[in-house]
Amino acid sequence: MRIGELSLRSGVSIRSLRYYEEQRLLTPDRLPSGYRVYEEADMIRVQRIQALLAAGLGTRKIERILPCLARHDDGIALSCGDLYDELVAERDDLRRRIDALRRSVDALEAVIAASPRPLPA
Repeated sequence: MRIGELSLRSGVSIRSLRYYEEQRLLTPDRLPSGYRVYEEADMIRVQRIQALLAAGLGTRKIERILPCLARHDDGIALSCGDLYDELVAERDDLRRRIDALRRSVDALEAVIAASPRPLPA
């Protein structure tokens, strides 16, 4: 399939697909005309890239993780043990940032609750 079809089917913009190629996350074949040609497996790869980006991972880390993802009965799991600790650390960092954001929301809620409502204009 060509880039436009992959974009439509995956819901990912053509620009993003080209960026993924620049970042070595996708490696489509090229026709003699220069057009990119994608395989059905690239659809799954794009979905995985999207999921990892949504999890807060950067493209450099995703580049290292993608080859280590394998489908198992319970979903997707790592097949490279050396990345496990790194992903656990990444998760723990996200949890710390979430906790900090919750504290910020709580502080803001306290300020809002203590503030008089503005009078209508």
